Amino acid sequence: MPDLRAFITELEEEGELLRIREKVDTRFEAATIMGLLDNGPAVLMEKVKDNKTPIVAGICGTRDRICRAIGVLREELHARLLYAINNPVYPKIESEGPVKEIIDSPRLSDIPVLTHFQKDGGPYITSAIVAARGLDAKMENVSIHRLQVLDDTHLAIRIVPRHLYKLFQIHKEAGKPLEVAISVGLHPAIMLAAASSAPFGVSEYGVANTLLGGSLMLTTCEDVSLPVPRDAELVLEGRIHPDQDVEEGPFVDATGTYDIVRRQPVVEVTRMMHRDQFIYQALLPGWSEHHLLMGLPREAQIWESVRGAVPYVRGINLTPGGCSWLHAIISLEKQSEGDGKSALIAAFAGHKSLKHAIVVDSDIDPYNLEEVEWAIATRFQADDDLMLIAGARGSSLDPSGDQELELTTKMGIDATRKLSKSKEAFSKATFSEEYERRAKEILERVGSGSSD
Repeated sequence: MPDLRAFITELEEEGELLRIREKVDTRFEAATIMGLLDNGPAVLMEKVKDNKTPIVAGICGTRDRICRAIGVLREELHARLLYAINNPVYPKIESEGPVKEIIDSPRLSDIPVLTHFQKDGGPYITSAIVAARGLDAKMENVSIHRLQVLDDTHLAIRIVPRHLYKLFQIHKEAGKPLEVAISVGLHPAIMLAAASSAPFGVSEYGVANTLLGGSLMLTTCEDVSLPVPRDAELVLEGRIHPDQDVEEGPFVDATGTYDIVRRQPVVEVTRMMHRDQFIYQALLPGWSEHHLLMGLPREAQIWESVRGAVPYVRGINLTPGGCSWLHAIISLEKQSEGDGKSALIAAFAGHKSLKHAIVVDSDIDPYNLEEVEWAIATRFQADDDLMLIAGARGSSLDPSGDQELELTTKMGIDATRKLSKSKEAFSKATFSEEYERRAKEILERVGSGSSD
């Protein structure tokens, strides 16, 4: 079974892991190091001030790293994720596992939970998956949620109106607490699956197992009736009580700005299981790893939605500048004049939080923002190719919108070429292949010092 430790070893062998042997502080210092290494190597901070547990971060920090974890090429990623969502295979459950090496009463202060930024409401667990089930124990959901440490046995959990929220509301109406199992320190495939928002009723454990080729194994909890990954580093068991909530935040979310403070439910932690000498996995909110885990599954959803509206989609990019959440670039093979606008409508339908979308032709690389800007400059006319949708559902994370009602104005840009004009009118001039080859040979000789 691939686990976090095996992937750390793989990254180190590939030269993509930085070990820090100096002692770091969980308050601001570790997060600052993570920020400075953004888009760079993963980092293992071996020594932590006032704690014996090392911290690893940046495991899912690049698109290529996530592709390596599930064994696909970049261009195969969306299709592979959609296949796993549509073909989940639930993992086998064993009674024992490495995460059960130590079982104890909870003491959250023993975990090196990070305080990331100056105005944070407190320390936050940011890389945890949360498992829960319905009243009949058949409906299971696994998703990623931020968890604010309140004291040694209580966490505030941010629950947005999705699947975990629905399960919580069902329990709340029945006057019963919702059992949860919180797992930390996981292989990237499990993290990606938990971020995927599979259809309600489909367990993300099944999605992760398909991504891993059937090698995921679960184990049972001690205090709650839930399974957890047997190779997790740390598991917190507990219950969300229906009649208890607190002010949660401030917290920096995907936009890099502080999310608003809300009243959120409280998790009472009743049991802690972990591996001997476990590794704590951290994630820096608002930076690349956060963006990728949030954005990649939504890219797949947009890809599937747009593919139903136009014949051929080359690629989807939820851009880093748009927080990998609010801005999308869609590259497609245009067949008819209305394809661009059809793709925009489909993109907004595929990802409800999407705010701005740009459609370009298949000769434009959606990951090359200079090419995208060139397409807008040469193929877009605002009076004909601009789409505005006012008062639409948006993202609660967007500080420029109505964060309480989640309303925004959406904008679509159709930067595809006009079919009424020749294709050559929109094409960049290129060099002759023969002369380009000869020019490169000349430059190589100059570079090597062998030119006359």
